[in-house]
Order: sequence, then C-alpha cells, then structure tokens
Amino acid sequence: MRAVFLALSVLFSNSLSSVASAFQFKTVYCTISNNCECDFHPDLQGLELELYRNVYGQHLAQEAVSEALAEFINDASPEKPLVLSFHGSSGTGKTLVSWLLGRYLYGSAKTSPHVHQFIPTLHFPYPHRVPQYKKELKAWVEGNLTACARSVFVFDEMDKMPPGLIDVLVPFLGSSHVVYQTNYRKAIYVFISTAGEEQINRLALEARQAGRDREEILLEELEDAIAQAVFNKSCNGLYHSEIIQEKLVDCFVPFLPLTRRHVERCIRRELCLRGQCHRRDIIEAVTGAMTFSPERERLFSHSGCKTVPAKVNYYL
Repeated sequence: MRAVFLALSVLFSNSLSSVASAFQFKTVYCTISNNCECDFHPDLQGLELELYRNVYGQHLAQEAVSEALAEFINDASPEKPLVLSFHGSSGTGKTLVSWLLGRYLYGSAKTSPHVHQFIPTLHFPYPHRVPQYKKELKAWVEGNLTACARSVFVFDEMDKMPPGLIDVLVPFLGSSHVVYQTNYRKAIYVFISTAGEEQINRLALEARQAGRDREEILLEELEDAIAQAVFNKSCNGLYHSEIIQEKLVDCFVPFLPLTRRHVERCIRRELCLRGQCHRRDIIEAVTGAMTFSPERERLFSHSGCKTVPAKVNYYL
C-alpha cells in the first residue's frame, strides 16, 4: 500500500493543481485503502470506566453504549454507520454521555475537528428555512465524511429540531457502501431528546412500586415504546421520520429518572471539584431545594443533575 500511496502522490503532483490534487488524492487513497482513520484513537476501556464512574443511575445507557461502540469499532468493515438515539428527562446524563463518547474516541469532544455538534436553536432556528437547512446539512455531512470517515455527528435537543429536516441524512445512514464517492459506513450519529421520557419514567415508577431493583429493568422493555413515542410526538425532529420508518436507528437508549441518592452523588462530585468533598451540610441543603416526584413518594428528581452546579455555587 505504501507503494500505491507514493505512486498516487507523483501522479497527482504532476497533473493537477495543488488544491484539487490534495482533495482528489485523499479521495482516491481513501477509496483504495479504506484506511482514513483521521486521529481516531478509541479508548473503549477508558470510556466504559468513565461511564460507570460518572454517569449515575444509568445501567441501561452504560451497557447499551459500551456494547454498541465495541461491536461497531471492532468491525473493520461495518455494514452501516452506528446510529444511537438517547432519550430521557432533563439532567439524566444524555449530553454527558455524548461528550464522553467524543472524548474517548478522539481525546477531546470539544476540540477535535471530527466531532460535530448541532443545536437546533443555534443552527436551525427558523422552520421556514428547512429546505435551505437541508442543503447545508447534507453538504456539511458529506464534506466532513470526505475529510474523515470516522466523523461523529451529535444532534442535541432534537425536541426543537424542525420536523422533516433530519431526514436529509437518510442516504447516509443505510447500508450502501459508498455515497458521493465516500465510504461513510464508519461514521457515528447520536440523536438526543426528551421524547419518550413519559414511557421511561412510568416504567421506572412501576418497577419501584413493584419492588423491582432498578438494575432489573431491561432495554427490551423500553426500546419499542420509545421508538413509537418519538415517531408520534409532533414536537420532535424525528416526528414521522423516515429514519425510524426505515429502522435506521441501531439502539434507542433510555436514561432513567434519577433518585435522591443519584442526585446526592452529583452534588458530592461538584463539591469535590471545589475541594470540599465532605460538606454534608451543602449536600442536604441542595437536595432539599430540589423538586422530586411523584408528590407523595418524592422518588425522582424533576431536573436530574442539571441544576446541581448552580445550586452548589449558591449554597457555598
């Protein structure tokens, strides 16, 4: 392959301009070698450890994400990109898991040029511009896949995504080998939303009332219910989406509502970051200021761990 690489280099340097040469050289080499991994250095063991250490109360998400990534990345020639959809109430860890995913695949989710995050209110704020957004999103994904087959695309706040826009990704998510002269099957897509939270929270409550341990809840109990809820929820970017109709999502990942114990762990983590791990008075004050439901049992936090940093700052 080294000889092919050098031969291509000579060919392009003699016959094309420098800009066109670089792009076409990369395209041809990637097609031949199928080895354009960018600076992709996955640390799956580190990711799994981090998920269990810092993502509280989410055994389903921990297991589903770890297993899906390991199976996908260890496959030298996957049949399709990996598509994950995260669902659950606010503050349960969905965005944190997506950030950790980028961090342990590329070393940094924030600075890697191959981890792309989209926020509807920032990138797609006007519903009447959906046709324009479709063209721009398609071009952006295509361009970044050409530059790096291992690109990661995270779509946060899917509840605020204009319906119909995300379906422009359908050609990129299936099992075809090449689209637009780019091998795109090694990419990873993550959708994040609160859609399906009612189904998830109801099952968690029913399990608790029936005396079942939280860890006894199985992924199979929730996946179909989440898919149906997402598909039928009108205020949601996946409403009646072809992505769901064509079964292009590999796993609907549920994030369970957090209990008081989980919230206390979040508070303690924030205190430790400030060098005050043992401030039990702050833990009790912050927990007491938070809202839990149902009203009588007060089992699950309304906002999960989302407001914990601000409340810790207030009480310190």
